[in-house]
Amino acid sequence: MSYDPIIHIDEQLCTGCRRCAAVCPVDAIIGEPGHPQTIDAHRCVVCGQCVQICTAYAADNESTLASRAVKLQERGQLPNVHEPLFAAYSSGDIQKVKAVLADPKRFKVVQCAPAIRVSLAEEFGLPFGTLTPGKMAAALRRLKFDRIYDTNFAADVTIMEEGSELIGRVMSGERLPMFTSCCPAWVKHAETAAPELLNHLSSCKSPMQMGGALFKTYGAELDGIAPADIFSVAVMPCTCKKFECSREEMNVEGCREVDLVITTRELASLIKDQGIDFIHLPEEPFDSPLGKYSGAGSIFGVTGGVMEAAIRTGYELITHEQIPNLQLDFVRGEEGIRTAEVQIGDLELKVAVVAGLKYVDAVLAKVGEGTCPYHFIEVMACPEGCVSGGGQPKLLLETQRKCAYQARKSAVYRHDSHQKVRKSHENPDIIKLYKDFLGEPLGDTSHHLLHTKFVDRSVKEEMS
Repeated sequence: MSYDPIIHIDEQLCTGCRRCAAVCPVDAIIGEPGHPQTIDAHRCVVCGQCVQICTAYAADNESTLASRAVKLQERGQLPNVHEPLFAAYSSGDIQKVKAVLADPKRFKVVQCAPAIRVSLAEEFGLPFGTLTPGKMAAALRRLKFDRIYDTNFAADVTIMEEGSELIGRVMSGERLPMFTSCCPAWVKHAETAAPELLNHLSSCKSPMQMGGALFKTYGAELDGIAPADIFSVAVMPCTCKKFECSREEMNVEGCREVDLVITTRELASLIKDQGIDFIHLPEEPFDSPLGKYSGAGSIFGVTGGVMEAAIRTGYELITHEQIPNLQLDFVRGEEGIRTAEVQIGDLELKVAVVAGLKYVDAVLAKVGEGTCPYHFIEVMACPEGCVSGGGQPKLLLETQRKCAYQARKSAVYRHDSHQKVRKSHENPDIIKLYKDFLGEPLGDTSHHLLHTKFVDRSVKEEMS
C-alpha cells in the first residue's frame, strides 16, 4: 500500500531550529541543528503539531526562493493566503474543493467537526473561543454546499456504537482495556508501534467516517440521490484526517465515505476567497436530520470529551437510571494522563484519558505486559484534544496558544451546557436513525457501515 505524504518541511525555508522536533510525539523529525530537517513518513502520525509550532519563514523577495505563487500552488493553497509561508506545512485540498463547488452536476455535502465552531472565528479577527456554529453553517451554505451536516451528529452515533461495544467487552472481560479509535493519529501510531495490541482498539470508525458512510447511504436515501453522485467534504481541525479519509477500507458501497478533508484554516481561506463577510452573517441551522446533535456530541472536540460522552450514555444503559451529574469534571483537564474510577451500578469502571501522544507508550507497555488496570482508555494525539489540532488557526506565541486552547475548551463546554439534549442516546434523530435504518447498535447494518479493521504498519510503507 502507498500514500502521498501530507506533512512537509520546505528545505529552502527551514533554519534547523528543531522546535518541530521538540513537539513531535513520535520522534519523526530528523536532522542536525542549524540544517534543514526531514520527516520520517513511516513514523510520522500526521498530527501537524510541527506545522503549528514552526516559525521559520523567509521574505517573499528572497532571490533564491521560488515565487510565492508557485509555493502556494505546490502546497495546494489558494492565492489569497496572506500569512507567511512557513517551513513546516500540510498539503492543502482547498483548490480541489473550490473546483467541485463550481460544478452544478455534483451533489455536495459537508460536515464540520466539533472544534471548528469554537476556532473558525479567530481567522476573522474575533476573540479566542468565539462560538459560531450558526455563522459557520451560513458560510457553508453560501459556498454552495447542498447539505450542511455535522460531525457532532456522527459523534452521537459513535457513542451508541462504542458505548455498546465497551459494555459488551466489560461484561465478557475480553480485549480489555478498550481504547478509543476516534483519533486517526493515535490509530496510525498504534498500527506502527504496537500492531500486536490492535485488538484492544474499539472497532468503531471515527465520527467523521461514520458521518461519511451515513451521508452516502441513509442521507442518499432521504434525498433520493445516488451515492456515486454525492461529493462529501469534511472540515476538520486535524491534518491526519486527510490521511484517514484516504485509507482503503474507508469506503461504502464502492464509494469513498469522505472524498476530501480540509482544515479550519483552509475553510477560512475559502470563505475569504469568495468574499463572504463572515462576521456579519446571520445564524443559520444545520440541515436535518444529519445535522442535529446532543451536547455529548459537541464535547468530542476536547480531551476527555469522548470519555465523558460515553459515560453519560453508558451509565444509563447499564443502570437504567438517570446519571446524577452530567458535568464529569474528573475526566476534564489538560495535557497528560488522567485516571478515575466511576461507580456505575455494581460496576467500578476504571478509566484513563491520555492527552498527548507522547504519553501513550507507557500505557501501551502495561497493556502488553498484562498489567494495565483500566477498562476504557481515551487517547488523543494533540495536547488538549482536537481544539489544539494541527489544522487549527496558527498561533506563534506560547502564551497565545495556551489562552486560545483554554478559550476554545470553555466554549465547547458552554455549547454542551446550552443544548436541550445532552446525552447521545436521547437525541431524537439518533433514535430515528436506528429505528428507520440501522436497527440496533452493533447490529448487521451498523457493523457493515460503522465499524472497521486496523492495519499492521510496522513494516515501512512505500510513499507515492
